[in-house]
Amino acid sequence: MRGRNSSNASRRSSTIRRRSENLRFDEFGFVLTKRKDKKRHHRCHDYSYPQLSSVRVKELCELLSYWNGASFLCKSQIERFIRMGIPPSLRGRVWKCLLTIDSLRDTSDFNYQKCLLEVRGPLVDLGVSEYGILSAITTLSETQNDLGLNQQLPRCPELRYSADDITLFRQIALDLQRSFPTHRSLMGDSPEAIEGQAKLFRVLIAYAKYNSQVGYSQAAVLLMQLGEEEAFWAMTALLEKPKYLPQLFDLSLTKVQHQVKVFDQFLKHRKPKLSQHMESVGVLSVHFVMPWFLTLFTSLPCWDSVLAVWDLIILHGLSAVFRTALTIMELLEPRLMELNDEGAVLPLLLRVPVDVAQYSVLVPALWNTEVQDWELKCINSLVLDESHHGPNAEQSQPQKATPPTPVNGGKEKENVSPPSEGEKKTDSITGAKTLLNRMMRMAQRYLLDPMGRQKAEEKTSQTQAKPRQRASTLGRVFKGRISASLTQAQMRAKRQSQLRGRAEQAGVQGGSGDITVAPVTVTDTAGNTDRSEQTFRRTSTGPIGKGAGRRSNHSLKNPMRVKSFNLLLNSRSPLRQTHPSSCSSTLPPSSPGPPSSNGAQSGDQQKDTPRTALIK
Repeated sequence: MRGRNSSNASRRSSTIRRRSENLRFDEFGFVLTKRKDKKRHHRCHDYSYPQLSSVRVKELCELLSYWNGASFLCKSQIERFIRMGIPPSLRGRVWKCLLTIDSLRDTSDFNYQKCLLEVRGPLVDLGVSEYGILSAITTLSETQNDLGLNQQLPRCPELRYSADDITLFRQIALDLQRSFPTHRSLMGDSPEAIEGQAKLFRVLIAYAKYNSQVGYSQAAVLLMQLGEEEAFWAMTALLEKPKYLPQLFDLSLTKVQHQVKVFDQFLKHRKPKLSQHMESVGVLSVHFVMPWFLTLFTSLPCWDSVLAVWDLIILHGLSAVFRTALTIMELLEPRLMELNDEGAVLPLLLRVPVDVAQYSVLVPALWNTEVQDWELKCINSLVLDESHHGPNAEQSQPQKATPPTPVNGGKEKENVSPPSEGEKKTDSITGAKTLLNRMMRMAQRYLLDPMGRQKAEEKTSQTQAKPRQRASTLGRVFKGRISASLTQAQMRAKRQSQLRGRAEQAGVQGGSGDITVAPVTVTDTAGNTDRSEQTFRRTSTGPIGKGAGRRSNHSLKNPMRVKSFNLLLNSRSPLRQTHPSSCSSTLPPSSPGPPSSNGAQSGDQQKDTPRTALIK
């Protein structure tokens, strides 16, 4: 039985070898199929990616040679080149720099070559080689069948493999046959194809040993751009770094199913009418989004567009996956809205047309589509809340909280009748509103810290209380000053008449001639001796004295005027003396009365002061 299977495998390989000798390949390594086979393979060879000039290519090479992953300038420059289009010859270097493969390999304890040596023993014991995938599949299948019949491995201490190893090896060998069967490095029995299949087999087995929770994933695209070990570390970076795809791949496929639910809510938020139409047709997001996410859009017919999508994924991570899926849905929206049959909608999504997937159409639309990380995080938490509390938990609360609308003067009207056709048309809009409201609540929960919110409210309450306290205290002080100024004005009005009479008597008793008055020093109870000079300067009627009087404070000026006039009346001798140490100046006319706002009163005071206080 085993010999018959090996002979069939050899015949199949010989026929494939004869066919591969007469095949031609395009610039990306895919076989040029005939027109009748294009629909079956769904591959387009008319590429429209832009060609960079030699100057731009030189700039990109210089950027990669001086690459610094921590530099914001380097990241912004590489994003600019990715937007313009990476040349195929430099794409491997760009991916290697963005994924920081060298630093990841240097800091890890895992040794790729040592792992391959450990795997070599079980393969030899099973009689399987990575250079003969077809015969390996046959051998592993027979061994697995024998184990199923015997229910256990033979008790031999020299065996270095287990039942799990056999299952893993067989599954990887089967997947190799389905990985890009029209690419030059994986199809046929040519030396290049045999070596390509062996590299892919080793990379997948090494990663399955490295991370048993994920198993393995698509690595053929990485091998087309990188070396064998570099492809392994690139896949490690994509599946382990939080920025990229660790939330998408696992053995049980629960993560990708969760991300499909996230995209379903995201599509309802961005495209409510399209989402409602898809549900009415009967096509769910899981039917077409899961193949997109698992293959990372490698099923698109234009390979230059696939590589551009991978450039964006390696640059931005998981958000680029959602961004690409949303862009495809937006480009296909006019066609999808016209289709009302599930049998027509689903093939259009699984096999995206060439006129939509070509580089000149898909990639510019991809860069014009924006997907924010906070938006995805809010929807992700929303989906998690629905999975824990049920989908109708939040929808029932707004319905209870909405008050009845008053109709006809406060009479309440209850809508018990079934919804009409117009109401059915607005289901998508209302669903989008409810989703938007839930998203806003989740955004508030995500962006605003409750402790910070309490602190902000306390600060605002304190800042609102301070102006009120200041206003109240200022009002009290202002009222006190007004009352004090009124009482002082009444007292000064009584004293003014007394002071005028005394001043006239002092002027008559004094001799003729000019009176030169030196600055009088006054010593108060506190021991300050400079206040008399300030009072004389403030009470003068000249332009300087007026300006100083306007700027001065009434609470300080009024008692000092009283003291100065008392000194003038009680001590007559200093008025006739001149101090040589100070500059003698003619005493300016001063107004002994209280300051008033009326111009007539101030004019009378200016006329009275030279006749009363300073008569020659």
